[in-house]
Amino acid sequence: MTARQKPPAAGKGRPKGSLNKSTLEVKAEARKHMPAALKELARIVKEGSTDQARVAAIKELLDRGYGKAPQPMVGDDDSPDMKLTVRWQT
Repeated sequence: MTARQKPPAAGKGRPKGSLNKSTLEVKAEARKHMPAALKELARIVKEGSTDQARVAAIKELLDRGYGKAPQPMVGDDDSPDMKLTVRWQT
């Protein structure tokens, strides 16, 4: 947007953070294939020809079943503790 253009009118378009219709349709279509995809991952865990393939399949199954592991926020050993401040603005 150039300096002379007016900002878009408030209240028009999708609400902030909402998914567009195309994204929702793609996700719905992908979810139809989820049972077959999970079965294939389980097959690779048991019958994969390489350790790398088996480990990747195991990781995917665990991520789907239990969620990804949280990533801690850490600094260097020599640095002081980190402080995070969150402020809500209205």
